[in-house]
Amino acid sequence: MNIEFTSKQFRRLLDLVYIGNWVLNSARGNDRIKDFDDVESYLFSQCPRFDMNTLFEISEGEVIPSKAFSEGGIHEAIMDYEDTVFFEILAEELAQRDITDGSCPSDELMARREGYIREFERNGIANVSVDSSDL
Repeated sequence: MNIEFTSKQFRRLLDLVYIGNWVLNSARGNDRIKDFDDVESYLFSQCPRFDMNTLFEISEGEVIPSKAFSEGGIHEAIMDYEDTVFFEILAEELAQRDITDGSCPSDELMARREGYIREFERNGIANVSVDSSDL
């Protein structure tokens, strides 16, 4: 199979593959899914074809994203996503916690969830408290 990319498309593909591999493997420690690492390595090995030599390096015989790539803003995009997911899950969990009898109409649950989201947008977790006496 042969797939052609413009330089811009290839650069975006590198971002997508890096982000995907980060999501799948970053929390796995030594239990990484090697197939995803291999795909990432293969794609980054194609950087010279697109004059993107600064985006990869070789470490212990493996082609990996370079420090310039990984420090070039991609982690800010990942952190934005992680923050959004964190606050959405927290808002959902808190809204469901507030509904004690389980008979709350879904519009009330949604309103509570949206209220938490607005609070997090304004103040982050500054107003969240946990009773630490049980910790």
